[in-house]
Amino acid sequence: MITIRQETMRDVEARETLLDSCFGAERFQKTCERLREGRVPARGLSLVIERDGSLIGTVRLWHVSAGANRPALMLGPIAIDPSCQGLGLGAKLMREALSRSKALGHKAIVLVGDAPYYGRFGFSADSIAGLWMPGPFERERFLGLALEKGALDGARGLVSATGEFEPKPDLAALVAAASHRQPGAFSLAA
Repeated sequence: MITIRQETMRDVEARETLLDSCFGAERFQKTCERLREGRVPARGLSLVIERDGSLIGTVRLWHVSAGANRPALMLGPIAIDPSCQGLGLGAKLMREALSRSKALGHKAIVLVGDAPYYGRFGFSADSIAGLWMPGPFERERFLGLALEKGALDGARGLVSATGEFEPKPDLAALVAAASHRQPGAFSLAA
């Protein structure tokens, strides 16, 4: 059975393994990764595909600004296990991500990807011709989609990250929790 559901903490290791198998270590060098780095994905928009208990697909969307004072989402990465590619699962996951984004009130999405693939979902380079990324990117692969009519009209400027930062672990709390579980554990408190 195939299920699309919200990603949970227990999916993190499998998601990272899947992304490594689909994109390799080069994925960490991309400009889109710089926009995601240290940020939390948009609430409700980290999805996975599970088949018989195994994670076989993933997509996340992130808060960005598509130029000055123009909230948008950035889609990516989206990945399907290589052994399951060609079955339409990527399109199914994409449609679900777009549907949820619209239902949550988001107005526009940008991404860097294969124009012929994403074009079938309504993405185009023309809609964001006045935008640019804060690092190297292939202009013909930089695409946008207005979820609300006119949401990208006149968009101009730099795409920048606007989402929440990932919470930093509280080292003192971790040490305190560990010391309660282990007799004789040390403390970093002065």
